[in-house]
Amino acid sequence: MPDPHSQFHRQPATQRHALALALAALDAQQTPGEQLKQLIAQGFDQLPLPGHGATLQRWQCLALVAGYDLALLKLYEGHTDVLAILAELRGPEHPGASWGVWCAEPPNAAVTLRQTGDAQYVLAGRKQWCSGAAALSHALVSCLDANGERRLAAVALRGPGVTITDEGWHAVGMAATASVDVLFDDALATPVGAPGAYLARPGFWHGGAGIAACWYGAAQSLADQLHTGGPDADPHRLAHLGAVDIAMSAAAALLRQTAAAIDAAPQADAALPALRLRLAVEAAVNTVLHHVTRALGAGPLCRNAHFARMAADLPVFLRQSHAERDLASLGSMLARQEASPWAP
Repeated sequence: MPDPHSQFHRQPATQRHALALALAALDAQQTPGEQLKQLIAQGFDQLPLPGHGATLQRWQCLALVAGYDLALLKLYEGHTDVLAILAELRGPEHPGASWGVWCAEPPNAAVTLRQTGDAQYVLAGRKQWCSGAAALSHALVSCLDANGERRLAAVALRGPGVTITDEGWHAVGMAATASVDVLFDDALATPVGAPGAYLARPGFWHGGAGIAACWYGAAQSLADQLHTGGPDADPHRLAHLGAVDIAMSAAAALLRQTAAAIDAAPQADAALPALRLRLAVEAAVNTVLHHVTRALGAGPLCRNAHFARMAADLPVFLRQSHAERDLASLGSMLARQEASPWAP
C-alpha cells in the first residue's frame, strides 16, 4: 500500500534511499551512540546544509532517522546540527568526531568561559540536558564569557576537566539518550563564533525548523501503523485514518513550503516561518498520537516494541516545543504585520 504522506518526499531519493538501507542494516542491539558512529563512518552525517538549496532533502533525512528511532535521531540531529553550525561560524574541524550541541540554559546551572594566563580558554560549571554525553567525543556548549555575553565553545569530552555524571535524567521516554548533567572543571575549550553569534546567525532558526521534520518523521512512523488496515477496516478506524491524513498532509505541505522559503532567502530572518512550522507540526503530531492510539487500542502499545517505544519517546521529544510561549511569540510577530498573514 502506498505511503499516504509521500507528498513530503518529492525530492530525488538517492541520499534518502541510501540512508534507509544503512538504517535497516544497523544492529538493533547497539546503543544509539554506537549506531551514530556507524552512520558517521559511512558518511551519512554529511547532509546538505540548510539554506543552500536542498533544505528539504536535509529534512527528509532527519525525518527518516526519526521514524527509525528517536533516541538515535536525537544524537544524529544534534551531530548534524553541529556540522552546520561549524560551517556557518567557521568553527574547528575534527574529522570523524561525534558531536553534541548542548545549549539549554536553566536558571540553576551555568557554564562560564574564561581565558587563562597562557591565552587558552577553559570551561567551568555544570551543563544540564547533555544528550548522549557518554557516547560522544565532542560537544558545542553554550556558555557565558567574562563579560557576561553568551558564547559557544567546542570541547573534547574525553579530556581532563570533564566529568560525565549519571545525574539529571529519569525519563522513561527517550531514556536511551541518557541526557545527563556534565561537569566542567577548567576543561580546555575553543570559542566558536563571536559573542551572540549562535543566536544571531540565520541558521539558528533553520535548525529550529528542522526539528519539526524530526517530529513529523516520528509521527509518520506511528501513522503508518494505522494505514495498514486496508479499505475494509472498521469504519471508526477509517475515520481516525482520515483525521490523521488531514493533519499529516497539511504538515507535509508546510514543511515543503518552509524549506523552499529558507532556500530562496537564506539570510532572511526565519523566526516567524520556523515557529509557525514547529507549532503546526506539533499540532499534527498530537493529532496523530490521539487518533492512532484510540484506533489501535492497547495491542501495539503492549505487543509491538517499535510502536511502544515511539509512542513513549515522542511526547518527551515533542517537549522541545515551548508550547504557549512559542504561540505567544508567533502571535506577537503576526500582530506587528500590517497586512493579513492569511491572504490566499
